[in-house]
Amino acid sequence: MKAFRIRELKSSDAQALLAFEIRNREWFESHIDARDPSFYSMQGVAEHIEGYLSDFAIGAWHPIVIEDGSGTIVGRANLKGINQSTGSAEVGYRMGRDTCGQGLATQALRHLIEQAQSRWQLTQLVAYVFKENAGSRKVLARCGFVLEQPSSNEASEAECRFVRALNPDLNAR
Repeated sequence: MKAFRIRELKSSDAQALLAFEIRNREWFESHIDARDPSFYSMQGVAEHIEGYLSDFAIGAWHPIVIEDGSGTIVGRANLKGINQSTGSAEVGYRMGRDTCGQGLATQALRHLIEQAQSRWQLTQLVAYVFKENAGSRKVLARCGFVLEQPSSNEASEAECRFVRALNPDLNAR
């Protein structure tokens, strides 16, 4: 198996992140909502990273990237909307097409679960996935997320909500 490394996003990642996003744009857009076209530029990605890092500094986001052995970004993931008062956050991830099926989404999600517990002391994570995205649904199930049935007033035709309770005993470490 190839070597991969998970680390926090840095401001110096703009060029590598832009290359990753452009390389996988069509693939991503077949599974998730398309980004604004202005994102796909050095300025767009630099502003994107700056926003994520600003939110990371105030404890609202936790962005990570996954690199292969040569240092190429092959995936990214994050905790977003970290809410200390409710103990919850949303998870999101996107893996490059060429790395699908190698367990990277599962590794990244497990890393985020660990960070949610140890660093942010969260007690619940949520994820939203398009119903037809079978790969992401499997990753979420593998990591202990459970499909939540929507109430009648919030039912979405396209998305499913998954929830994972975090063990509060692990937060006490």
